[in-house]
Amino acid sequence: MKKIGFFLLFCVLTVALYSQARSLSTNSSRAERFYTDGLREYDRNEFAQAVALFRRALDVDPDFAEAWLMLGEAFERKEMPDSAIVAYRRFSELNPNIHPRAIYRMGDLQFSLGRYEEAEQSFLKYLTFPIRNPEVRERANASLLRARTAILFRNNPVPFEPINLGDSINSAMDEYFPVLTVDQRMMIFTRRTRTEIERTYTIDRRTGRALGAGMAANSIHAVTVTRQHEHRREDFYFSTFCDETETWRRAERMPHPITSDDNEGAPSISPDGRYLFFAGCNRRYGMGSCDIYVSRRVGDTWGRPFSLGHPINTRAWESQPSIAPDGVTLFFASNRPGGMGGTDIWMSVLQDNGLWSEPVNLGYPINTSGNESAPFIHYDNQTLYFVSDGHPGLGARDIFVSRRNPDGTWGQPVNLGYPINTHRDESSFFVNSAGNMAFISSNRAGGKGGLDLYTFELHRDVRPLAVSYLRGNLFDARTHLPLQANLEIINLRTGQVVARAEADEATGDFMVTLPSDGSYALNISRDGYLFHSEHFEFTDGYEQIQPITLDIPLSQIQVGETIVLRNIFFATAEFALQPESIQELERLVRFMNNNPTIRIEISGHTDNVGSVAFNQRLSENRARSVYDFLIERGIRSERLQFAGYGMARPIAPNDTPEGRAQNRRTEIQIL
Repeated sequence: MKKIGFFLLFCVLTVALYSQARSLSTNSSRAERFYTDGLREYDRNEFAQAVALFRRALDVDPDFAEAWLMLGEAFERKEMPDSAIVAYRRFSELNPNIHPRAIYRMGDLQFSLGRYEEAEQSFLKYLTFPIRNPEVRERANASLLRARTAILFRNNPVPFEPINLGDSINSAMDEYFPVLTVDQRMMIFTRRTRTEIERTYTIDRRTGRALGAGMAANSIHAVTVTRQHEHRREDFYFSTFCDETETWRRAERMPHPITSDDNEGAPSISPDGRYLFFAGCNRRYGMGSCDIYVSRRVGDTWGRPFSLGHPINTRAWESQPSIAPDGVTLFFASNRPGGMGGTDIWMSVLQDNGLWSEPVNLGYPINTSGNESAPFIHYDNQTLYFVSDGHPGLGARDIFVSRRNPDGTWGQPVNLGYPINTHRDESSFFVNSAGNMAFISSNRAGGKGGLDLYTFELHRDVRPLAVSYLRGNLFDARTHLPLQANLEIINLRTGQVVARAEADEATGDFMVTLPSDGSYALNISRDGYLFHSEHFEFTDGYEQIQPITLDIPLSQIQVGETIVLRNIFFATAEFALQPESIQELERLVRFMNNNPTIRIEISGHTDNVGSVAFNQRLSENRARSVYDFLIERGIRSERLQFAGYGMARPIAPNDTPEGRAQNRRTEIQIL
């Protein structure tokens, strides 16, 4: 149940009523005495005793308005909203003029229980009173609008049929914050375990209060007692998907050093499953209450987590990281100075020098004067889901979605709708790479206990763009040993790097996201080796491309080695370079600059369509176009030569469109 600033007003009211006892609405000194004793217990935060005393006052005088008011507040502090509403309603029937904001509190509690129509009426009634403070009136009008918005959402439900992930994932404990790799083969989530531990105290047997070592030694009333305490701990668990049964295997605790004696929570895994970002709180060498950490996996072994340090971590609270598919953009939640409200969503970029940039507040319209948290940037790198209590919704915290505009700004957040969002707190939201299935944490009836993980088909209005993935293996072309290398997926129309990954140094395996629309290049680079490129052309009108698997040999830089430049483009029967070729050509420039002693031949090749003479001239002119580009970029002419081979050197049969496309190519050879 959400607590807001009006508690402070009630604390002021408590003192005021205590000092104005003679003007109370009761004529019974006995009721007044119970009431005064109840105030004293309330001020000591002994709310159960306060409730009992206020009730005794009301047993003596059932029309004692102030006792009803304070009973309502005591119930609220005990997190008993239904009982608090009954008390506030009875108070408003007796004398609401004493404190009309109690009616507002009643509306707020009704809203928190999903009783939106009742909340609407309470807010309307509160607004009939004279409200001198314009900020208070503005807040009341906002609450009224919130209730009416919730009614509208509830009366127009969206499709939502959650399926419990079952005993292999869920337990009697709390499971939340699920994340999946882009291939949907591995899930990581947080589980909160509860254990009973015994602690021994020395107390004063008269008061029951704990005594320090010095006082205990000098007190004749000191006694030693042993008490049971509940110890809560957050750990990561993981599960892999079983194709044979189409179910998740039984979850296991993640191994050391990921799982430690400290709390680990809110994981975010890179699309390739090799980097795990998470929040670690109250750690010995932490900078703030919670900091963001990362661990890198090599083969099957996770490395020791390390703090991202300054400027991401500060003395404030930094938590709930979400790494974008480009591998360098990190979203996270923080209450650091410079925000717009309580907790905001921030963003930082890993720079070429290996340092994170100064975090930037996402600002309006994402962040509000309330609290925004739990960001999740989808694999499409355009759709951001997050939790907020500052945007109009159905409960204290709802899940929203915003889409990135072409200019980099964010669109107006959209509520995911009822019954995905309810009057309860919603959080822990994740959407798979296909964009059609979502995962959520909930304590709804019929679960395994506490918070459970559920999956459901996400309605189309709030789906992200579908993406798929490219997976494969890199190895040395001569020795066939696995290689580590850097991979990039580049949008050839915009020049933007949309995804980054690394091949595993132990296995050579890699996995990288593939966006679902556009023309893309895959670039692979490693020092001492020729770079490798692939081209992917995805047309409009489909929902998800099929995953692609490639085994890619990399050749060391040696005389005679040849590579195909698969992202050099010309119009049919022409030799002018098309704009989409720039990214590949710039990479070739970098390759030449990084290897200043090599010489290359640029060769052009065609298919067998057209005459031999025409194709010969065309291949020479295309090779010359690449040669001229390199000269313009500062590569010395003595390091370059070009040649055209026409249709003389096919690498595939010319009897199919696919074969002819392979034969129309530009190559470089090390001289």
